[in-house]
Amino acid sequence: MLACMNMTSASNIRYGSQSWDNAPIGVFDSGYGGLTCAREIAELMPNESIVYFGDTARCPYGPRDQAEVDLFVQQIGAWLMDKGVKMLVIACNTATAAGLEHAQQTFSVPILGAVEPGARAAARTTKNRKVGVIGTKGTIESGCYPRAIRNIDAGITVFSTATPRFVEIVENGIRLAKGPFEDLTSSVSKVYIRPEFRTIAIEYLEPLRRCEIDTLVLACTHYPMLKALIGGVIGTNVRLVSSAEELAKDVHDVLSMRGQLADPNHVGEHRFFTTSTDVDEFQAFGSRVFNRQIERPSYVSLSELEG
Repeated sequence: MLACMNMTSASNIRYGSQSWDNAPIGVFDSGYGGLTCAREIAELMPNESIVYFGDTARCPYGPRDQAEVDLFVQQIGAWLMDKGVKMLVIACNTATAAGLEHAQQTFSVPILGAVEPGARAAARTTKNRKVGVIGTKGTIESGCYPRAIRNIDAGITVFSTATPRFVEIVENGIRLAKGPFEDLTSSVSKVYIRPEFRTIAIEYLEPLRRCEIDTLVLACTHYPMLKALIGGVIGTNVRLVSSAEELAKDVHDVLSMRGQLADPNHVGEHRFFTTSTDVDEFQAFGSRVFNRQIERPSYVSLSELEG
């Protein structure tokens, strides 16, 4: 259940019967991956401001204990609340599995996670009711996607497998890609079809292909960058569902229903924060994931979060 928000904030402006809320949307992830979701939000809702938090110093979340990740969600959620956000978006499947429910009980704004939108899209997409899910070790071991999908349609069979090296491939590909931002998708796709990357993809995906799935959930926000590689291995007859894209759609729908979309004349601002001490690296790498130049991120120490 979504928590309620205090609608008397200074950023909430009412014009006749229409209410606008220009407060920012808080988006966070264990590192860079959630920038794919922030990018989808920015493209879908250019008037919205975004505060993005990348917990790069403690990345990856996937191998960590769920109780520890839940604590991280609480810490970052509290930090973002202090920034006056009107919504929290957990753009990390591992963090969603570990901490969404606790966060919704703690904070007084709507909180969306990455699991339910992707699960819902998969359940609606599959025709033969055989769905595959790939993600980090933490996401897969939590069982969150099979539960969410079967809550929608108990007749769907879900086949899940952890694919942790895909995150490594994504980050290596972005570092190896050359050229301007507008050519990034094309140049990265060429990098990802390298034989060594394809070998890893075949090892991960061949068992799912043999299960005759017709839908595959990319249950990690890094994975949309690998659509060409994954699609080439799993087959063109399998529909790929991006949790990042589906989550952005849910952000729009919830804000619209609550009358909290930004004023159409508002110019959205994007601010970035990271626990990485190498903010220049975060800016350079993050700009490529966000597909546009981002401003220099601000450093946030772990002691500030933990205090």
